[in-house]
Amino acid sequence: MKKIVTTSLLVTACLCGTLTSCDIERLPKGSMSAEQITGDPLASIDGLVDGAYAQLKAWSDPMHRLGEYSGDNMMIRGASTDAFYEFITFSRTPNNYRLQNFWDYGYKAIAQASNTINMIEEGQDTEIDSKLGECYYIRGMMYFYLCRAFGRPYYQAPDKNLGVPIVNGTPEDMDNLQLPDRSTVKEVYEQAINDLKKAETLMTENKGPAYASKEAAQAMLSRVYLYMSGTYDNPNREYAQLAVDYATKVINSGQYTLLGRSDFMNYNTFTPENNKESIFVVKRIATEFSGYDHYYGIGGMYGVVGGMGWGEMYASAKYIDLLNETGRNDWRPDSRKIVDARANFIDPQYVQDDNGNYTPVFRFIKNVYDTSGNLTNFNYVQATLKQEGGNYSCTETIDGKETTYAMTAIDADQQIYSIKYSDGETYTGVIDYQMSLNRVYPMFYITKCSFEGEESHLHSPIISRLGEIYLNRAEAYAKLGNYGSALTDLNTIRERSIPGAGYASLDATNAAERIDKERQLELAYQAERSYDVFRNGDPLTRHYPGPHNAMEDIPATDYRVTYYIPQDAINSYPSGCTLTQNPTDNAGVILN
Repeated sequence: MKKIVTTSLLVTACLCGTLTSCDIERLPKGSMSAEQITGDPLASIDGLVDGAYAQLKAWSDPMHRLGEYSGDNMMIRGASTDAFYEFITFSRTPNNYRLQNFWDYGYKAIAQASNTINMIEEGQDTEIDSKLGECYYIRGMMYFYLCRAFGRPYYQAPDKNLGVPIVNGTPEDMDNLQLPDRSTVKEVYEQAINDLKKAETLMTENKGPAYASKEAAQAMLSRVYLYMSGTYDNPNREYAQLAVDYATKVINSGQYTLLGRSDFMNYNTFTPENNKESIFVVKRIATEFSGYDHYYGIGGMYGVVGGMGWGEMYASAKYIDLLNETGRNDWRPDSRKIVDARANFIDPQYVQDDNGNYTPVFRFIKNVYDTSGNLTNFNYVQATLKQEGGNYSCTETIDGKETTYAMTAIDADQQIYSIKYSDGETYTGVIDYQMSLNRVYPMFYITKCSFEGEESHLHSPIISRLGEIYLNRAEAYAKLGNYGSALTDLNTIRERSIPGAGYASLDATNAAERIDKERQLELAYQAERSYDVFRNGDPLTRHYPGPHNAMEDIPATDYRVTYYIPQDAINSYPSGCTLTQNPTDNAGVILN
């Protein structure tokens, strides 16, 4: 029997339900035998490592959707039949093909990395060791990402709650296949940490952010330990200190530089190799998104660029409010003013008439009530603006009936006003231009995942960048009670985007709120938000317009915080082996 290794896709992890026969003597195209690999490891290892990286490309799409769609930075125009809608609505099911892809490609990457580690001996050559380090990084990163999706937040009984199976390589005996059940969250985190630490020691060359590096391993370790550092109310000081230590290694490495404000506002347009803030990204190239495929890139869901994309998802009102908290960002073409640099990633779609003119409106968000008078949702209103002398009013037309409202200045310089509405409520809004509606929602396009190299929706998903590392260290410092150092790191990021708006102080009464707010602003649309909320024990609140249940808050203790193990993965397990499903109600959740 000859062991076969495919360079483009080694052996699909058994957890995906696909096995590769070894009972052949003629090798498929693009394959090599184990004897070839071990006989000339230096010549073989490039293809093997590239195969591991290749799995990340397909994995990164569902990874983004799981992490971002279940947060509060975006909203969708309406109900969708696509599987990703379950992520938005928290209507969890185990039969979700996007969830299955996240699992499958995660374990394919683990299998590819593990088999390479198992077949090639360490210590033969510095270059070989460095590439083995890349495999350890990929495997450790995958275990962490899989565990944070399918396992409970670490502060909730990590030695009792289940994470994911630890399967480090393709089993040798395929005829009598035995696969393990899920390890605990604690055990999976230990596996991830051990792999990342091993990667740190083996990698000696930094080839840029498209490749794993010692610093990438350290950056991921800073995040892993931060996830283990407990909540602000009950921090784990040991893990918080380790998060500080690893973040400091990255910051002090000299390998990365925070972009200045103007460059950061165009962060999304830089290719990975030309971005000194990026630590590790999943590198994509334009040929992978040719033609209609631009529709299906991550950015294609957030906007339409050059006729490419769906443009079905928009920045949430909650995120827009955060951007405007220190001063209104004015996106109007003839009065454009970006106060918070992160607002440059938002692109409102203004309506022009046949002569290229815009229509002034007063935009606000109103409450929506059911027939019993219960608040059920929220919606945007764009009322036609009228001006007489120095006074403003606005007119809303419903079913052919016009209602005019007097407007009261809240901040006339920023054109922020309030009205007393027909439902008896007082609402605050802004004078703006009329925006295009998709169904009933203004189209606040998101461009943070588009325009790489100016190529439509080309985007290399960000795994780690320096901005996050400063915020990791700020949070860890705060959990250690070192508020002075936390404030310095927090303001380093905040003042980059909002010059002169740094916080004057930080203490136990405000650290959680301010650090969380900055992480939400800075890391939006990088698949971090929902995990950030739940790992600190906070509820997810989405009291803004959209088809989601706006009145339902999701507590960190809810069973829906974790995703179901894909049913196909459970079904693929061999007879006599068990792959345990996550709880289907709150009664099954273990908290301590």
